[in-house]
Amino acid sequence: MDKNELIQKWLKGDLTHEEQIAFDALEDAPFFKEIIEEGKRFDAKEHAKVNSFETLENQLSNRKKVNWTKTIPRIAAVLIISLGLFYFVNNPSSKTFNTQYSENKTITLPDNSIVNLNEFSNLQYQTKKWKENRNLQLDGEAFFDVEKGSRFSVNTSYGTISVLGTEFNVLSRDSIFKVSCYEGLVQVTYNQKIIKLPAGSEFTLSNIFEEKTNIFLATPQWLDNKSVFERILLNDVVNELEKQYKVSVTTSLKNKDVYFTGAFSNNNLESALKAITQPFNLTYNIKNKTEIIISDEPN
Repeated sequence: MDKNELIQKWLKGDLTHEEQIAFDALEDAPFFKEIIEEGKRFDAKEHAKVNSFETLENQLSNRKKVNWTKTIPRIAAVLIISLGLFYFVNNPSSKTFNTQYSENKTITLPDNSIVNLNEFSNLQYQTKKWKENRNLQLDGEAFFDVEKGSRFSVNTSYGTISVLGTEFNVLSRDSIFKVSCYEGLVQVTYNQKIIKLPAGSEFTLSNIFEEKTNIFLATPQWLDNKSVFERILLNDVVNELEKQYKVSVTTSLKNKDVYFTGAFSNNNLESALKAITQPFNLTYNIKNKTEIIISDEPN
């Protein structure tokens, strides 16, 4: 029996005595067992998956009890962050995907896992022995819907996300690193601390702060053509606006340390500028189609 079949039978609890011995001898066996043990720490009333937006909007917030003995093997995942730059070997057996301005790509991996790659992003993986080595390198942002199987790792310049099979989003760009768990269980090990992320929570790391917060949508907003921010420096938000609309923005602000929480549309510049400026009583002036001035002085 090969490794993947052994893992699948273990997930279902169908191993014979001999097969259990073989499973215990696997290099990844402690990793798989840790997932189950971590999952049992959570209250059975926790969601196994984030509610849809429509459900939240209609206030249908009744929670269902989750039978972890059935649910964890299907959705469990562990995220392990270890700082350091990962060196990804480039050879003829690797595939690379790039996206440019206002371009998204949907990628089907050899195991039928799905990756939605956001704009200005790069994804690379090696096709050789993919089932035994599900390893990718990401620069930018992507949403992953991972099929169950052997360990699935996403490597970034900030760290490595390792799961078995789940839904999660990774943003690793500029000074921001954010991991959002939409289904399953995630564990973050960062700076000698362990941060557990069940479905509906995320971990954010920047050069200014780190925090764990809740999320309330079933998928990342960028999949709906929106840019969403939570306590991000206004200057970084403006940088994202410049990328989305291919414009040049000059800011004239007395206070540079302004944090923005909210979202803007990626298909209407006027609407996006209002979303950014109105919460701070700022003004904007579109000099031409590509030059914009944001100021705290009245027009």
